[in-house]
Amino acid sequence: MPTIKLPDGKNLEFQKKVTGLEVAEKISKSLAKQALIMSVDGELKDLTYVIEKNSSVKIITHKDADGLDAIRHDTTHIMAMAVQELFPETKLAIGPAIKDGFYYDFSRKQPFTLLDLEKIEKKMKQIVEKDELTRKEVWERHETKDHYKKLGEKYKVELVDSIPEGNEISIYYHGKWYDLCRGPHLLSTGKIGKYFKLTKVAGAYWRGDSNNEMLQRIYGTSWPSQKELDDYLKRIEEAEKRDHRKLGKEMDLFHFREESPGAVFWHEKGWILFQRLIEYMRMKQRLAGYKEINTPEILDRSLWEKSGHWEKFGEHMYTSETPDEKIFAIKPMNCPGCVQVFNQGLKSYRDLPLKLSEFGKVHRYEPSGALHGLLRVRAFTQDDAHIFCTEDQITQESLSVTNLILKIYKDLGFNSVILKYSDRPEKRVGEDSIWDKSEAALLSAIK
Repeated sequence: MPTIKLPDGKNLEFQKKVTGLEVAEKISKSLAKQALIMSVDGELKDLTYVIEKNSSVKIITHKDADGLDAIRHDTTHIMAMAVQELFPETKLAIGPAIKDGFYYDFSRKQPFTLLDLEKIEKKMKQIVEKDELTRKEVWERHETKDHYKKLGEKYKVELVDSIPEGNEISIYYHGKWYDLCRGPHLLSTGKIGKYFKLTKVAGAYWRGDSNNEMLQRIYGTSWPSQKELDDYLKRIEEAEKRDHRKLGKEMDLFHFREESPGAVFWHEKGWILFQRLIEYMRMKQRLAGYKEINTPEILDRSLWEKSGHWEKFGEHMYTSETPDEKIFAIKPMNCPGCVQVFNQGLKSYRDLPLKLSEFGKVHRYEPSGALHGLLRVRAFTQDDAHIFCTEDQITQESLSVTNLILKIYKDLGFNSVILKYSDRPEKRVGEDSIWDKSEAALLSAIK
C-alpha cells in the first residue's frame, strides 16, 4: 500500500503497487495525456516503472527541462532506428540528448549526404505515426555482450564493458528495434510528436579520441510544438548570419588555416582591435592595483612535474626534446611561471595581497572536432592574473576581482551576467584540505 507524496505536499494512497502512469491518471486525465516520464525520490524513471513503497513522485511533462530532454533522447533513438531501417549495414555508437537537440554517432563506410538526412527524417515521421510501444528489458551482462558481438556492434560491446559491475544493463525496445540505454524513455514513439529537424552531419572520433575510428555524427533538434521548432530554426538562421567566423572574413579581421589548426592569423584590422582590448584591460588592472609581468612560453618538464600539470594535463601539452635530451613544454597556462616570479625575493605578509597580471600566450591541444573559430582554439592569449594573499583575505579578494570583472563586462555591453559557483574539478592539483578552505571562502563571498 504505497503512499505517493506529490510536489505540492499532497499524498495519494494506493491499495497495491502502482505505475507512474496510474499515478498521473489518479491526479488528472489531462496530466496523464501530457506525462512523459517521472521522478521517483529524485531518480528519473519510465512511466511504466512500478512503485512498491512510499515515495515522492513528480510527473514530468514537456514543460519541464527533464521532459524536454526525454523527448530529445527518444528522438535520437527514433533517428537511429530510421537509419538502420534505411541503411542496415550501419553500426551504432552513442546518441544522447544535448542542449537544444540531440545527436547519434554512426559507423558507416559511405558518408551521409543531405539527401540521406531528408530520407531519414521522412522515415522518422513514419515511425512516429505508427506510435510503436516502448518497453524495457534487463539483460545479463555476458548475454548482452555475446548478442552485440554476433551483430558486429563493437561499440555497444565497449559500452557494456564500461557499465560498472552490479549496475543494471537495460535494453529499450521501440517496436521491434532496440538499443542499449539506461533510459528513461517515453511510452511510445508517437509521444515525441513530429516537431523535429535533422540539421547537419559532422565527423566525431569514438570517445573523443583521435586514435579511434572517425564516426559520422548526425545532429538534430526536437521540440514540443511546431512554433518552438520554427522559433529555434529562425534563431539558428539569424545566428549564422552573425557567425564571427563569417564576419571575421568579410571584415578582413582574421582567418584560419589547416596548416595551423586552432590558431588565429590576425589581419591588421583585427590585430588593432585585439591590441585596443589589451590596452583597455591594462588600464583597468593597473587602476585595480595589478602589476604586469611576462614569463617564458617554453619551460622545462621538471617545472611542470613539480606543479602537477604534467601528470594531470600532460596529454594536452605540446612538448619538444632538445639535442641535449631535455624535454620542454609550451605552456598551456601561466600559473607556474607567475609563481616563479612571486618566489623571487623575500615576501612579507605586509606585502599581501600581491596582484600579478599577465597577457600570456598559451597552447593547448584540443581534438580537431572540438575546434570552433575563436571560441575553441589551440593557441590564445590569456588575460591571466594571480592574487597572492592570506587565507583571511581570500573572501574579500574574491569580491574585489568579481566586481572588477562585472565592471569590465558592463563596459563591453554585457549587463545581464550569471555568476556560478565552481567547486573542485575531478582533475586537480593540491590537497583536499586546501580545497575545503578555498571553497568555503568562495561560498562566503557569494553569500
